[in-house]
Amino acid sequence: MLSIVRIHNELLGTYGDRGNADVLAFRAHLNGVGAQVIDVSYNQPLPNSADIYLMGGAEDAAQSLSLHDLKSSGQLASAISNGAILLAICAGFQIIGESFINAQGEEISGLGLLEVTTRPGEPRCVGDIKIKSPLLDVELTGFENHGGVTTLGTGVTAFGQVIVGRGNGDGRTDGAYSGNVFGTYMHGPVLARNPELADLLLAKATGLASINYVDELAIEYAQWRRKVTK
Repeated sequence: MLSIVRIHNELLGTYGDRGNADVLAFRAHLNGVGAQVIDVSYNQPLPNSADIYLMGGAEDAAQSLSLHDLKSSGQLASAISNGAILLAICAGFQIIGESFINAQGEEISGLGLLEVTTRPGEPRCVGDIKIKSPLLDVELTGFENHGGVTTLGTGVTAFGQVIVGRGNGDGRTDGAYSGNVFGTYMHGPVLARNPELADLLLAKATGLASINYVDELAIEYAQWRRKVTK
């Protein structure tokens, strides 16, 4: 049974990123893999034995609350060291980095799961985004809504090169990844708009060489989004 943990959805669910868990569970079932979505709320114990962990976007106060709780438990880092996969979106991406600047201008230490830092920057990044990721042979699309500029360290690879949009704030790259930890600014939910990415994460989590079920409607929608995002 594949276990998918949705972390602090009541805090990190501002932009509908909770849908990423539903997409993963749905596509797992299509491929004959049993899956369960586990919602872990703020101040609840985070299991460290799940297969996939998901974090979404949030406003500043909610982001700080979530980070404080995750720092206190230390369970997410333990899960990653056990081989779990993490997909973190927007505020979640900043949380798992080395540091970011909060609304009061204070530098806040993150979880350090990705070697990235985020600093204030203008203009705010709002609108459609399209990238080309080294992880897949197709373009990926989403919607971004964030402030700040994220700088990548030497220990990570950009999640993708920006074709349309601002991404990490520089208009060149979006997100970052290292090993089984993935961060991006793409809402959408990103896995609903890009089923190929969902299947990549499922393949990594299950150990299967690939996910073979062809969801024609999902593919048609993804292709349409890629055409109109320009």
